This record gives sequence, structure tokens and C-alpha cells, in this order.
Amino acid sequence: MPNDAKSPGSGWPRLVYYCSGHGYGHATRVSAFTRHLLNLGPTCARPTVYIVSSAPQHVFSDSIACGALYRSAHIDPVIVQPLAYRVDRQKSVDVLKAFLAQKETLLKREMKWLKEIGAHAVLSDAAFLGCLAAKAAGIPSILITNFSFDSVYSYLSTAILDAPASGSTQLHPEHTMGGLDALIPDTPIPWMELQPLVEQICSGYRCADLLVMLPGYIPMPSFFEAPLLPASTWIDIETRRMHTQITESLSTELHGRPLLSPIPFTSSSFVIPRKVISAPLLVRSPNKESPVYSPEGRKRFLELLGIPKDRHGPDTKILIVSFGGQHFHQPSRSGSRSHSRNSSQEHLERMFSKPTPLQDRVVNNISTPVSSPMNGNSPSPGSKKACGMSNPKGLAISSRLATESHIWVPGAPPAYKALGSPTVLTPRVMTPTFNTIPPTPTPGNEATYFNLEVDDYYDDVPRLLPDESWIAIVCGVSKDQWVNPGEDMPEGFYVAPKDVYMPDLTLIADVLLGKLGYGTVSECVDSCTPFVYVSRPLFVEEHGLRLLLEKEGVGIELLRESYEAGDWATAIMEAYSKGKPKKEQKRSEMARGLNVDKRDQEGRELAATVVEWVKEWSARVREAEAQSSMELGSASDNNSVVDCTFGVE
Repeated sequence: MPNDAKSPGSGWPRLVYYCSGHGYGHATRVSAFTRHLLNLGPTCARPTVYIVSSAPQHVFSDSIACGALYRSAHIDPVIVQPLAYRVDRQKSVDVLKAFLAQKETLLKREMKWLKEIGAHAVLSDAAFLGCLAAKAAGIPSILITNFSFDSVYSYLSTAILDAPASGSTQLHPEHTMGGLDALIPDTPIPWMELQPLVEQICSGYRCADLLVMLPGYIPMPSFFEAPLLPASTWIDIETRRMHTQITESLSTELHGRPLLSPIPFTSSSFVIPRKVISAPLLVRSPNKESPVYSPEGRKRFLELLGIPKDRHGPDTKILIVSFGGQHFHQPSRSGSRSHSRNSSQEHLERMFSKPTPLQDRVVNNISTPVSSPMNGNSPSPGSKKACGMSNPKGLAISSRLATESHIWVPGAPPAYKALGSPTVLTPRVMTPTFNTIPPTPTPGNEATYFNLEVDDYYDDVPRLLPDESWIAIVCGVSKDQWVNPGEDMPEGFYVAPKDVYMPDLTLIADVLLGKLGYGTVSECVDSCTPFVYVSRPLFVEEHGLRLLLEKEGVGIELLRESYEAGDWATAIMEAYSKGKPKKEQKRSEMARGLNVDKRDQEGRELAATVVEWVKEWSARVREAEAQSSMELGSASDNNSVVDCTFGVE
């Protein structure tokens, strides 16, 4: 094999980074850590890093720009999500079964490829196939994650249903989920059915030799003796929170927990002592060349996003809405989102990518507010409209709903008709009703009755934004929405470019609204941005991320019903108020250049630790294999073993 440092893959050590295709967080932290590996100083060897994933190449653009090599491959199953925060348990199990049916074929492919490129070690986040392939190829592997998918799939057995919590307090109890719960029934999968499948996943993770635990972690059953699977036993069904003994175990020092025994290499029976280390927050940093934390940088960034100049000032507060590429459901359309991922294809010859600067990308035009006329139905006798209060003083209602009863937003389903028509799903539009009726006026008190405060009228109206000083920038809009990006957008809402750099966007935000995932949580914690999140009850990793938010950030849960009804304003203001002091301090520090390189420095230190571990144990494994070959009388084949030294020129 060629060892020319100028040729692709010739740097040492050669690392293969397997990245799960499930979710934004895996890709962002893999790209961030790869960048740290490739930016190691002169005192540490600069490795070659291959990123292998079914996630699209563009999400790794910052690390590819630093020299990472990208290969598209199908390496892990996914949890099926009909919406950003819903899970289809049965289809998820079906996907897992289909993947495990071809596991041996995929394993042979990966083992062969690892040997062909002369890989020295595998890093994985958190694809178990990568750890299996490394052990089969006779090289060490490192698991870098805050959770593993054996826990995720085992949690599909939980009795907790993916539905609104019983007895939950809502701002507007009349809001319901529509027909989605009936369309996608949430039925727990028996643990007896899941167990043999989950054991195959866990066996793959057991092949990993080093565990790098990221912040926001939950128990790792493939490394620690306790707690055991299924993960459903970790969570209290009533409170929907981790049992006290589980949270207490997570706070225990990592080196004090008993570990499961290592798995030996087949050819030599050599074992690497298993080890667990804690990691800093792996997160992408804001762009230093375009300091959005300064007033001038903020204005330039908002201008690139297509925000009107009159909304660039410091008085404008910004909400980021990010739900991971979900659809905007329009009232004029029906249909469903595909449950299956795009098939992955190998592109071994297309290794390099050059990212496109934001200035050169197509930035959307400013979205146009949509006005929705009333449907003409007569008001009920007790409604406030009947009392002459339809729109007092001509007040604009831009922060309210886009239609009379619903706003179609990323991740939220449309309102459905009753299930009497099972085949055709069409959105419904109805006139809102108010549950409070003003008292009958007493004689001589008509003026008081007909001049009620406008705020009283709107108290029961769901609001998207707290007031007119707020704007919302929506991320992850589906491709079919780009033709008319302003369609069905409320006033003050704008669509971000598809490939906008999220760390910059998160930094300028006053509040972010999204789902509870590592990528979003880490960037909110790093930028001190308050986070309003919609929970995903069937994602067990949320529990670790919630603990991280409670410790290092500001997190406010928004009930799913309130999110889908467009009833956001109260949660946004609560998050804004709680997080404002820390956010202002962060902006001040960034403007003065304080702690700007903190995350990068922490990441480089971890990268140096990982590279040194790889150099040591890769050499020992190869020496053990060479010794084993000699003991078997195969000394003549010893020359075919790939060199076990590093940095010799």
C-alpha cells in the first residue's frame, strides 16, 4: 500500500469515523471532533480521517474543508419518525430487523475496506457496525457518544405512550392532537420480541475498547455492569423521569464504576483493557471570520438571511424554530411524509468537498405575510365578536395564528377531519371558540362593557410570538417549500437558507424552539441561548440531555399540544427571562474576545488524547498479531502484516 503523505489516506494514524445517519447531533459533533483531529499542532501527528455515514456530505463541510475524506455508506438502522417528535415503534423494529438481516454482508464489506485502506483504528458515533468491523479487521475502536442505540431500541418496550401526559396542565386545554394519534397507534413492543435484536446491537458495542462519554449521557449497557437493559426500567412511568438511583449513578465518577470485560481479537486473543473517559462539549463554534456577536456582524448576518433592515436593531428579539427538516404542512395539501430513508450509495472516488461561503449561496427572499379571511360563519351569541370586538382599534394580530385555528409549522401535523373518511386526509379549518363570556352589562355600564381592554380579549388566543418586537427564523423547511417560501408564513416569520451555519444562527438568537437533541442542546449551551423544547417521550437519550440543560443551560418544556396549536408565547417569554442575564454576559464576553477559543482548545486536547491512545494500542495489537503468527509457524507471512510503527520516514 502506498505511504505517500501527499496521497489520500496516507497520513498517520489513519482513522475511520463511523457516524450514525440518525439525527443532526451525530453529524455536527463528528464534524466538530474531526476538525479538532485535523487541526492538531506540530507536537502531535496529524491523522487522516475518513468519515463514513449515510448522512449527506454537506453536513460535514467544515471538517471536509480541513481535509477529511467522506464516504457514503449504509451503516446503521434508524428510528422511524413520522414527525420530528413522534416515533413509529413497529416500523422502527421492522427497519432494525431488515438491517440485522444484512448485517453479516455489511460487516464483511466494512472489514475488507478497513484492511484495504490500512486503517489503524475506528471511531464510532454511535454505529455499532463500526465497532464490529474494527474487531474483525484486527484494529482498536473507540465509541464517542452520549448514548447507544441498544438503549434506544430497548426503550420501545416502555409502557409510556407517545401521547400527551394525562393530567398535564395546558394553557389552552381545548387544543388536541387531531387525528395523528389514531392514524399512528402507539403500541409498546414486547421486550421478549426486542431482546434478541437489541442483544445483537449491544454485542457490536461490546467490541469497542475505549468509551469517550460526551456530556448529557445516559447509562451505557455495553460498557458498564449496571444498570441492565431494557432502558424502560430506568424511567418512572408516572413522572416520566429517570429513577433517582439512575440519576445518582450517572453522577458517580466514571473510573469508579465496574466495567464489562473486554472482547479479545480473534487472530491473536490479545485484549485491550477497557477504559472510559469523559469528554468536553463537542460542538461547532461560531464563525470567527464573521463575528455575529457584534452589532455590525449581526446586521450583516441578518441581511444575508433576508431579514428587513428595520428588524436588524437591538430591540428586535429573535426566535429560531428548528425541528430537523420537517415539512411545513399546508392547508391546501394532503399526503404523508415518507417513513424510509434514501438508499445509501457508495462514492469511494468522491472523497473531497469544498464548502460554499454563505455569501455565495442563494438566500431566500423575504417571506410575505399571509392573511386568512374568516370563513364567514356567524358568531355564536356569546362570543366576543357578537359584542362588537372582532378586531378592536384595527390592531394587527401578526403574532397570532396564521389561520383561524392552526399554524402549519415544521414537525407539526395538519389538523385532520374525523376518521370517518379513512383514506383521504384533508385539513380542517374552524372558527375558534372562546370559553369565557363577559358578564351581562348592568344598565348605564355599556361604555365599560364595550371598551374592555384589548389585552383581555386576546388572553385566550394562542400566540406564536410574545409581541411585535419578536421575529422568527425557521430552519429545515422541506425542498417543496422553497418555490414560494412565504406561503402560509405568519407575519414576522422568515425562512433560513437550507445550509445556514447553525452555530452563527443560534448565537444571534434570543430563544430557540426545537426538539431535545444533542446538536441543538450543545449549541444552545455553548451560546447561552435559552431553549424551548418539545419532548419526544420515546427517545430515552432525552433524559441525559435534560439533565445537561438543567446544569449548564436554560430549558423550558413546551407541551406538544401547545406547540401544534401555535401557543408558544408564554414558554418563549419564560425562557427569555430566565436566560437573558447569561445570554447578555456571553455576548459581552464574545465582543471582548474572552473564552472565544475555549471549546476549540478543549476539543484539541481530547483529540490529542485519542490519537496517542490509538498510536499505543494499534501498535500493541499489531505486535500481538505478529507474535501470534510466529508462534503458529507462519513467520514467512509476517512481512504481509501492515507496519505497526508510526511516524517513521
